[in-house]
Amino acid sequence: MRDVREWAAPLVRFVRLHRDPAVVQALRSATAATVAYVVALRLSPEAAPLTAPLTALLVVQVTLYSTLTTGIRRVNSVVAGVLVAIAFSLLVGLTWWSLALVILAALAVGHLVRVDEFVNEVAISAMLVLGVTTVGNTAWARVLETLIGAVVGLGCNLLLAPPVWVGEAGASIEGLARRVRQLMLRMGEEAAGRTPVEHATERLHEARRLDHDIVEVDAALRQAEDSLRLNPRVKEGLLHRVVLRTGLDTLEICTVVLRVLARTFTDLAKERDPDPLFGPQTGAAVEQLLSEIADAVVSFAVLVTADVSQNADAAESRLTAELRQASATRDKLAQLLLEEVQRDASQWQLEGAVLTEVNRILDELDTEHRSRRLLEELDRTSREQRERMPRLTRLRDSLHVPAQLRRDRTASGRQSR
Repeated sequence: MRDVREWAAPLVRFVRLHRDPAVVQALRSATAATVAYVVALRLSPEAAPLTAPLTALLVVQVTLYSTLTTGIRRVNSVVAGVLVAIAFSLLVGLTWWSLALVILAALAVGHLVRVDEFVNEVAISAMLVLGVTTVGNTAWARVLETLIGAVVGLGCNLLLAPPVWVGEAGASIEGLARRVRQLMLRMGEEAAGRTPVEHATERLHEARRLDHDIVEVDAALRQAEDSLRLNPRVKEGLLHRVVLRTGLDTLEICTVVLRVLARTFTDLAKERDPDPLFGPQTGAAVEQLLSEIADAVVSFAVLVTADVSQNADAAESRLTAELRQASATRDKLAQLLLEEVQRDASQWQLEGAVLTEVNRILDELDTEHRSRRLLEELDRTSREQRERMPRLTRLRDSLHVPAQLRRDRTASGRQSR
């Protein structure tokens, strides 16, 4: 049995590598460049028509949506840059001063042909092509090669479906949730005993650094959203996008509230130094509550990425149970805090703030709140799409109703009853 596993291990690694989006994108780019070169060998009089594969590489995009929405501008920028380079190769060739003039001319032409964000690419294309265009009588051959590369690049994006980056975005969201969980667990452990001011301040800094993690996750999510748009491999792209986006929004709100909670703990540590933040029973309740909320945060992240893992029902049941337990612990903590305030009301505002902040996190993670938010966002997005593309939207809506949406509506109905 062990020999079989050892023999199968390379095959498993090969399959995983084959499915990796970065590998898929590299293969698509290499395919587009190779096909463009082969076609150019047959149609171009040049012995080495390198402009065709160069143009194909520049045209091929990471996602089909970006190809269709920006492909024309990108092709225009490449063609404009190539034409500028050809003109200079006919006149002066490649020197240090002609390179400077090529860049200036290409940037000016880019603004004239209105390629928007691809103005710099006009100059890049001009510089690259100038390096391989040194013979004046091959100018029109370079134009032909550019058109070949552009057509092949666009064709590869249409025929070879780009990779879907949902798995990477889901992993980023779950990674953020696990970092939030670790911080909550540390805060809970310190709240159960004596917390030096410097330790509480360090937790506050960690909570603030979560903003950088959110920026990285947001970038991964934007790439996933683009890969879902107009992708023939995805049946319910709108639902995937809305589920992931609303999930990240919820986690972002939780991190903001966690930062406020860390600041509250820091203020309590300053006020009560060198005494503990809470009494023994209250501190134990805070530790237990933060531990339960931390687990719920991870379960929420698993739930919003369940379209990737296909564990939506199990994740929702686990999250519901964890939130129910956390709510019971929250009620116990509220009673203990009330007793502490009755004994000593000097920091009642900070103690009340602790309860308010954990309540906000629990409300954000609530499954009914999530279902309502998801439905609202789907309605808003669908309305915007109907306004932009009314005919296409009516055709799509007549074909199917997303299965996940039906599950969310059913779950919302059960909870409301």
